[in-house]
Amino acid sequence: MHVDNSSTGHAGAAILAAGLACGVLDITAAFVNWGLKGVAPTRVLQGIATGLLGRSSFEGGWSTAALGLACHFLVAFTATTVFYLASRRVPFLTNRPFVAGPLFGIAVYLVMYWIVIPLSRQRPAPFSWTATITAILIHIVCVGTPIALAVRHYSY
Repeated sequence: MHVDNSSTGHAGAAILAAGLACGVLDITAAFVNWGLKGVAPTRVLQGIATGLLGRSSFEGGWSTAALGLACHFLVAFTATTVFYLASRRVPFLTNRPFVAGPLFGIAVYLVMYWIVIPLSRQRPAPFSWTATITAILIHIVCVGTPIALAVRHYSY
């Protein structure tokens, strides 16, 4: 199938659906991954807020957890918007979502872990192959692929 790049009627729906899917799946994966290590969801969300607030985010209770959740969804919707806009010019992104999605998930991982986090107030964790592979797999399954599939759905 070919994407009709002139159609913009479904842009909002595509970005909303893909951003919500990505955001919910990714934060759920984070809750499960960290929960297995004994970390509560509130603490996970406060950890996200450290990007803006530094270590003081852990002293803010539910307000900094809410800020972390807002930051998380801002990133999810930003990634979705980038994919959607790129898909208007590169039909491969919606024509081959099971290839483009995983590749996009890896790209999002690289941007987040090698650019965004180092530029934030969050302290980098020591390198771990297990954590790196887990994060990449989560970005493939819970970020890139759902974005590609949702954008594809609204592109035809």
